Amino acid sequence: MSRKSVALVGLDPFKIDFSDPAYAQFAHLDADKTQAGLDQDVDRLNALGYDAELVLTESSLEVAVSDVTKALKRKEWDCVLIGAGVRAIPKNFLLFETLVNLVHEFAPQAKICFNSKPDDSAQAVERWMKL
Repeated sequence: MSRKSVALVGLDPFKIDFSDPAYAQFAHLDADKTQAGLDQDVDRLNALGYDAELVLTESSLEVAVSDVTKALKRKEWDCVLIGAGVRAIPKNFLLFETLVNLVHEFAPQAKICFNSKPDDSAQAVERWMKL
């Protein structure tokens, strides 16, 4: 049996300005802590039997569309998670909407889920995927 593929789509934490008031709810985080949480969830998902990969981009719509489209076309995904840094930040609303539509277009078979912080992606995936 092949492993279910999971793309964890989000903003590259090293391209986020955590001092920006728009990211106030994540003020307790920085790029290193965020990346550590993301890496931990990839490891957790892989240990649970998934084939999980990070797909990190930036908030520029043009760059994000290019990065995420390439990743979604690269293989067939069983599940795509869109991170809270995109979903929960009002100024990223158009980016969030665009990413959902990219998933719909390029991975229509995939379950879509959302995390609420960098280290709860495994729980979000498990809500929708059963091995």
